[in-house]
Formats: sequence, structure tokens, C-alpha cells
Amino acid sequence: MNSSNVSELLRTYKGSARIWNPARLEKVNLSSMPYSIRILLENVLRNLDGKVVTEEDVKTLINWRDNIGREIPYFPSRVILQDFTGVPALVDLAAMRDAVKKVGGNPKIVNPLVPVHLIIDHSVQVDFHGTSYALERNMELEIERNIERYRFLKWAEKAFKNLKVASPGFGIIHQVNLEYLAQVVHLARSNGRLIAYPDTVIGTDSHTTMVSSLGVLGWGVGGIEAEAVMLGQPYYISIPEVIGVRLIGEPREGVTPTDIVLTITEILRKRNLVDKIVEFIGPGVSRLSTPDRATISNMSPEYGPRTAYFPIDKETLRYLSLTGRRLEHVKFVEKYSRKIGIFREESSPEPEYINVVEIDLGEVEPSISGPSNPEDRIPLRMVREKFIQMLNEYIEEFKKAGASVDFYVKAPLELDGLKMELTHGNIVIAAITSCVNTSNPTLMIGAGLLAKKAVERGLSPKPWVKTSFAPGSPVVVEYLKKANLLQYLEALRFHVVGFGCTTCIGNTGPLPPKIAEAIKSNHLYAVSILSGNRNFAGRIHPLTRGSFLASPLLVVAYALAGRLDIDLYNEPLGLDPNGQPVYLKDIWPNIREIREIMEKVINPSDFRKKYSKIFKGSEKWRKIQVEESDLYPWDEKSTYIRKAPFFEDLTLEPPELKDITNARALVLLGDRITTDHISPAGSIPVDSLAGKYLIEKGVKPEEFNTYGSRRGNHEVMIRGTFDNVRLRNLLTPGKEGGWTIHIPTGQLMRIYEASQKYKEEGTHMIVVAGTQYGAGSSRDWAAKGPYLLGVKAVIAESYESIHRSNLVGMGILPLQFEEGQSWKTLGLTGKEIFHIEGIQEGLYPRKKLRVRAVREDGSEVVFNVIARV
Repeated sequence: MNSSNVSELLRTYKGSARIWNPARLEKVNLSSMPYSIRILLENVLRNLDGKVVTEEDVKTLINWRDNIGREIPYFPSRVILQDFTGVPALVDLAAMRDAVKKVGGNPKIVNPLVPVHLIIDHSVQVDFHGTSYALERNMELEIERNIERYRFLKWAEKAFKNLKVASPGFGIIHQVNLEYLAQVVHLARSNGRLIAYPDTVIGTDSHTTMVSSLGVLGWGVGGIEAEAVMLGQPYYISIPEVIGVRLIGEPREGVTPTDIVLTITEILRKRNLVDKIVEFIGPGVSRLSTPDRATISNMSPEYGPRTAYFPIDKETLRYLSLTGRRLEHVKFVEKYSRKIGIFREESSPEPEYINVVEIDLGEVEPSISGPSNPEDRIPLRMVREKFIQMLNEYIEEFKKAGASVDFYVKAPLELDGLKMELTHGNIVIAAITSCVNTSNPTLMIGAGLLAKKAVERGLSPKPWVKTSFAPGSPVVVEYLKKANLLQYLEALRFHVVGFGCTTCIGNTGPLPPKIAEAIKSNHLYAVSILSGNRNFAGRIHPLTRGSFLASPLLVVAYALAGRLDIDLYNEPLGLDPNGQPVYLKDIWPNIREIREIMEKVINPSDFRKKYSKIFKGSEKWRKIQVEESDLYPWDEKSTYIRKAPFFEDLTLEPPELKDITNARALVLLGDRITTDHISPAGSIPVDSLAGKYLIEKGVKPEEFNTYGSRRGNHEVMIRGTFDNVRLRNLLTPGKEGGWTIHIPTGQLMRIYEASQKYKEEGTHMIVVAGTQYGAGSSRDWAAKGPYLLGVKAVIAESYESIHRSNLVGMGILPLQFEEGQSWKTLGLTGKEIFHIEGIQEGLYPRKKLRVRAVREDGSEVVFNVIARV
């Protein structure tokens, strides 16, 4: 097979372009293939060179159903980064340049070969809120705190070709990608000729999947994999199972896109979709706007697949036009995608999937999810009942620990001259946040209308609620202003606090000291509610025991109520000035009035205007000065940017594989240990080892910033590894946080300190865990941190795919218990000595290795594990 057989010219607005058309393959029924497989097929055809990509790869992909799990080389067209994961990736590249220079090479050969965009969106924190000056002050603080990191990024933009950095204040990475960066189809010059090909992307953030709603195949990867692609290497993808999700029915009045995605998350999380691709099909797809689809695709990491794909269709074209893409390009997207068979019509035959799941949109009801997992959906009608159940379980935990908590506790306090009482279930954080929902005009205008009606009825949020509004794009503020709705959100203290991730990633900022003290001293089950995509334990704020995901409309409603233990269907949100009760149904907007406003206030010119300066930056950004140089001028005194230690012993030959002998379990963990548990992203506690390190370096506690912002400094990150306040290491039952037992001494120690003691003793370390190890963010430091601690392997029941890849990339061996086995069924306590045998003979995917766990009494537990490399 020769790629010239499928290559042809297509007339475009820039001239005739070379394309590679899978539809020209002989004896291939393209219409039976999932759309994502068609895009991968075009990719291998276009990159077929007989060396990296071979005819065998093409045949393998054509017969994809018979080759599930076989690897093929894949070349994504671009890479997208956010600053928390992007800084360590670029620090790695800068350190690589030093390493190349050290061995006598040209450091400039370390340079991205594909377009790379870095969007700064993860650093802004909600220090100021509820005021008209909150946005300005938070942005000023962001620059002050992160000036060193931002200087590094400006150096990187000058030093590396093909890298563009978007300055703070222009929006959240995935919303920027959806509204501006994504082209759907590229039309570009390569080797002197014009070529056209599908837009594909990988990103160092797990929610990169959001852009798959636009027909752009995209997903999150670890920083290590992203670096390889940036440097021109292929991304080796195992051919995935592709699952069809057939949407039928039509959403009922009062049901929001958030309700739909929370329902989909609950249903699909039970289907074990890790490493698979989901494609949405069926008549229900046509009833969803692109922003609705984006809400669904954004949360695909929460329900498991590699990505959640919506094929290109007429709605895709409508959205491209609405968001200011050039009309000639939109027409070309349609022409090209029809030509190569990746355009979906309602009459198109349904592809043949490995399996099909059917979901009726008409059965979706208003919901929230929590208290600590996105898939834990609670119908709105059951929230009060469920919360009381959670509270009883919380109190029971204290009883088991020999303590007590009063179910009816009331903590009196005075705040800004107002006397009040805090109790269990009070909402202390209410945040309209995250691109998962703020990218959706239906939800934003809906929240604005609900706020308007609430203000008109004389309602206001309870004084103990910290309110904030962080849209994923400045365009949102523009259309809310045009609709005269922003003023009503501000009247309810939902002032804009920043254009970034904020509360969704734990950049919530501090609670008022009196409220924080009342929660701590009374062990209150305090609550946060947010329009985000994740609510893992300890993520949103260390003092909120439960965090609940909800639509922006419900975030506003719950802020008015001030408590979670309310029946929103039958209890009033509050009383108007005349003492009359106001119910949720009284202020809930209908879809017709939302759509009428959308048609009037959203137009392409706003998108073009707001994004025209994204890579020029704000005035403050332009004032940051750096000198150009091929090598980064490392500062040994820096507490933000340190040379990555991963390339210090760089050799041309890979090290020998060796069996792991006489290893100890550094931690013994249960199910669903997230990358947040392994490597926290939020605030750095003063009494933590990372905090003590910073104090020793002369950093004041108020200048600590967050773990996420310190990822360019391995000394901070290694001390923060496994130091999440909600981590439960079962070697230390009854004690939360970054603690473990050193074996055999039995000494209670910080995990970092125990790892250093094991290193001094020459003892290898492993991690033992349950199901879904490494769920959540793509965070490569969740692999880098354990690597620097000295962890050699992880033995778990199952893994999230991105984290498993990151472990492999760092040289940590991900091992999986055989079906039906776990550390519990095998009777392991974590105090054994572990020997892992069969490594030195060589490794390959799913190879079985032998583990001998020697108990304290000398008896052995012998079992097999599967190498997930």
C-alpha cells in the first residue's frame, strides 16, 4: 500500500491543497468505522514513511476491531499546555538543553517541532471576592506571586520556536481552545506545499477532551508524553475499543446541560471505559448545542474514557461561525470533512462499535454530585435526605475514633457586625467556576436571569458564603453585560474574581478567619458548592468536608439558601422584605427566555475582539523583561524554578532492568486514590514539610503560593508528595494526611522523611493500592514525586490511563493484581518485605511477574501481577 494512492488535491480558499483521503482506500467500508478511527487512519496515511509509520500500521488500523490493544504511531498536530503542568515540562526541556550542551551537542536541537500553545490560567487565586475591585486585585497579586515563573515562561517563548504563551487574564485553556485555537481542519504549508488535515491535539491537562466536542480529536497526557510529541516523536497509542453512546429523547424544561453531564458521568463511570474512546451518536446529539457537547466532553475524564468525541456536523459549523472563525474557513471545514468521510449527517449510517450504551435525555432530572466524587450524583429532590445520611456517617467516624461531634451544634460568631450561627451543612463557598460550565451561554445567561429574579424579590446570599465568579473567557462578561445581567450577579456578590480555574482546582483563597476557626473548633461538616468538574476530597478547600458539583444556576440558588440540608422543591430559599417565602420555582428561568437573550447578545465580533490580543498580552505582562539566551540562567536561590534533576545522569544507553528485592511499602492505600492525593495542587500548609522548606529558604507563609505554582521546584514537590490532608494511608489507620509507619521500627513519620530513611538504609520502596489508582488530573508530578521519593513500583487493582503512562515514563513499574485479587483478598498488611521477580528477563505489555511478600513471621504470600507497561 502506498500513501500516494489515497493522496489527492482539494481546491481551498488558499489554493489547491494536498489531502490524504481514507475514503479512497480499496475494499474499506469507511462508513462502518467510528469517526475517531477514521481520523487516526488519515493520520497514519499522511505520515506513512515505511520507517516510523509502516503499511502494517495502516492495515492494523483498517482492521481495528481485530487489533484492540496493538500500538500504532500517531502524530497529533499540536500540543496545548497550561501553566501548572506547562512550567515543569518546559523546565525539563531547559534542563535537556543543558544536558545536550554538557555532552558537546547543540542545545538548540531541543526545540518543539509542532505548534505548542501555553495558556496561563491556573495561577489566579480568589483572595478578593464580592467586590468590584476583586478582579483587579487578584490579577495584581497573581503577577506579584508568580513573577519568577512568568519570567521563565517569557524566556521559554523567546528561546523555543513554535511556542506561544498566552498571558494571564485571557481565559481557561480549554475554553480558549474551543473558542479560538481549534481549527477543526488545518490548512498549512509543509515542505513548501499546501496540505490539509484534521486538527488533533494532546494537552497536559486531562480535560483537553473538551475540544472533542468540536470534532477535534483531543485528550490529556502526562508532561513526559507531551514533551516527546513536542520534540517530534510519535505518540504511541494502543488501538482503543470505541464505544457508542446513543443519545435519544429531549431534555425536559428545567434540566440543564450540567444535569445531563452529571447523569452521563454516573451512568458511564460504571462501564469501565479506561483507555477506550466514546463517540456520541443518535438523534439526541442534534438536540445539543456545541457548548452542551463541550460540557459533556470536558468531563470525560470523570467517566473514564480517553476522550468523548462528537463528530463534525452542521452544529459544529454554526458554532465556528458564531465564535468568529473566518467564513471561508468554516466552508472549507465542511468541504474537507465531507470529502474524507468525517462529517456526520442525521441520515449517516451508524458506525459499528464494540458496544453501544443508550441514554434517554428525557429521563434526566435536576441533580448535584458529591460529596467527593463527580459520579456520585444526587437527584435534587433527595439532597436533604442524602446530606443527613452523610452527616450521620461523619459523626459515626468521630465516635469510632473516641471523639464526639454534636449533630445539632451551633457555632456563634460575628462577621462584619452581623451575628450568626454556623452549623453542619452550611455552605461556606459558592463558586461559579470552571470552563466545563462557563463555556456554556445557556448556563451563564440562565444564572444571570436567576440572579435578576432573586434580586427583584429581595433575596441575597447568606453572609457566611464566600461567593465568586470566574468565567473561562472574557467574552462571557461581554455578553452578560449586553444582556444587563452581570449587575444582578454582582448584586448577589458574584463579582468576577479572575479569568482562570480558581476554585475548581483549589485556588479558592482563604475563608474569613472567624469562619475558619468556627469550622475547626466545632468540627463542622462545612460545604462548598461549585460549577466545576471535580470535587475530590480536600481539593476545593481543606476545611470543607463535602464539595458538590452543580450548575451555575444551582450555585446561585444554594448561595441564597446558605445550606445544603434544604429541600429546594418544598422549602423557600428565603423571605422577601414583606416576609413572603420565595421558592426556587419562583425565580427559575425557562429555556425560551434564555434562548431569546442568547440570540440578541452573542455575536462573532466579540470573540474576534477579545482574542485578538491573546498572545500580545496585557500591559503588565509586556512589562516583564527577560534576556534572550539558548540556555536558561538557573538561579540556585530560586524557590520556584530549579533545574530538573531527571537528566543529571543522562546516558546514551538505557540502564539494565533488575528485579526489585527487599522492598517495603511506603504507603498502603485504598480505592480511588487521585493524583490530588498523590501530588496536591492547592495551598501549602505552614506546618507541612514543603512549608518548612520554604520558610528555611526565607519565604514568608503569605508568599507560599500553591503546590501547583511550585512545580518548577522539585524540592517543594517531593516534600508535598502524598501530603494531601485527606490522604488515608492504611499503615496509619485513624490518621489522615502525609504520614506513614517506617518498617520494621514502627516509627510514625512523615512520608517524605520515611522515604529518606529507607534510602539511607538502601531499601527499595513500592506503593500498594486498590482500584482506580491515579484517577483525576493528568498531573505528571504524581509520578515524578514518587520517583524522587525512591518508589520503584506500584501494585494496584486498576489504573487511570494517563497516570499509568506517567509512571512508565518515570521508570516506575505499574503492576496490576490479577482479576479477583487485591491486597485485601491476599491478606497483605503492607508490613511485608516484597520481592518482584521476572523484571530482569525483560518487560513487555501485560507480562506476568511473580511477587513474594514475606510476612513478619517469615511466611510468604506468593502471587502474580501484570506489568501494565
